Amino acid sequence: MMKKTFRPGFIGLLLYIFCILSVINTRAGTADTTVIFSYSMNKPVKAVVIKPDSYKKKANRYPVVYLLHGYDGWYSNWIIREPRLKEYADAYQLIIVCPDGAKSSWYFDSPLDSTVRYETYVGTEVVHYIDRHYRTIADAKHRAITGLSMGGHGALYLALRHPETFGAAGSMSGGLDMKEVGYRFDVPLRIGDSLTHPQNWIDYSLTGMMDKYINTPVVILFDCGIGDIFIEGNRKLHKKMLQLNIPHRYTENPGIHSWEYWRASIPFHLLFFREFFNKN
Repeated sequence: MMKKTFRPGFIGLLLYIFCILSVINTRAGTADTTVIFSYSMNKPVKAVVIKPDSYKKKANRYPVVYLLHGYDGWYSNWIIREPRLKEYADAYQLIIVCPDGAKSSWYFDSPLDSTVRYETYVGTEVVHYIDRHYRTIADAKHRAITGLSMGGHGALYLALRHPETFGAAGSMSGGLDMKEVGYRFDVPLRIGDSLTHPQNWIDYSLTGMMDKYINTPVVILFDCGIGDIFIEGNRKLHKKMLQLNIPHRYTENPGIHSWEYWRASIPFHLLFFREFFNKN
């Protein structure tokens, strides 16, 4: 049986969702574009910051969810495709940050290209900027990170490697096994080809690196559509985590690698993170 990190009570969950639906019908947060300079890459990079409606009225501090885009996406990809994020930010009372991860960074500090340092950028520079410029609760117990596809892999990868920064992490349709992703989506540009750099295809893959994180404190959630191109990699990671006895929550749902699936998935990730924040 899969170990779970926590599970909200059924009645409490229904009441919480009812309250959220009521709030969504009445208020929405605001989405702004900001520029966060990357010292590691020596360039300005844009991000979207979504604040709850209450942010402008109260002196409260808020937990933060970092939301990563997929391959060929960009910083405003999420808010364009899912404008209800403004409503979710208000309903869940949190800040949502959508940083730019370039077309195909895979959120790595590439061992081959020193100009691609998106682990440092998203995992350190963006977080420091947000904590300095917004009223956040600046600790790992009030930070979470998730994303879709390339961003799903990036979210879990960053959280496992930076548990002092992110207390919870998720993935929607993540490309979690580099061997399954293969030579698609510019992976060889980031970590080399599998013949000359075979170890990179283990060290930079969730399914390959998980043995090193048996005692991770990070609360983990991931899901995938049954018809998704990455379903086998998700199943492989789930099976491996069960074998390693690593607590996590994994679900499969009807769907393919599409925005229809991700729009349906994101509210559950935000609820999961809100419950995590509430326990801290």
